[in-house]
Amino acid sequence: MNLYVTGTNCEIDDDVTLGYSAGEDSRQTIVGDDARIRSGTIVYSDVTIGDGFVTGHDALVREDTRIGDNVVVGTNTVIDGTSTIGSNVSLQTRVYVPTHTHIGDDVFVGPGAVLTNDPYPVRQDVEMTGPTLEDGVSVGGNATILPDVTVGENAFVAAGATVTEDVPAETLAVGTPAEHRQLPAKLQGANSI
Repeated sequence: MNLYVTGTNCEIDDDVTLGYSAGEDSRQTIVGDDARIRSGTIVYSDVTIGDGFVTGHDALVREDTRIGDNVVVGTNTVIDGTSTIGSNVSLQTRVYVPTHTHIGDDVFVGPGAVLTNDPYPVRQDVEMTGPTLEDGVSVGGNATILPDVTVGENAFVAAGATVTEDVPAETLAVGTPAEHRQLPAKLQGANSI
């Protein structure tokens, strides 16, 4: 079995690894049409990626990940697997996406943002559950979103915020810990990614 299958019109640098084995039961990696995958990127086995996928350098996509169309995964961004990412998503440089995370369509995640999935790191043995970013969410640079938190549709997480509880749709989350405020007029409307 081939380790990976790519669509048409893909530009993949020489030192990219596609289909890196995740174990004995590894399945193919599938990359859609019109991909641009830059040097140093590693995409594990059992990953399905839609059309128009673009990476920066040294991106990592782990196994059991499903990615929609027109997704950007920035330089040094890590998607730790067992996650779903919708279409028209931009994960900027150094974003961390843990296992068991769901990201909807038309989502922007700014540079250095960290999503988490372990409520008690190494202190308790619990099931990992990453956050959910619903459609149209924007997350500012260096924000942190804690495990099992849902950020509602078209909500906006300010740069540097620490989100410890669910954010309602069309709400601004700002501060540490984040407080919820009315979404200002200049931040309302759909993301155009």
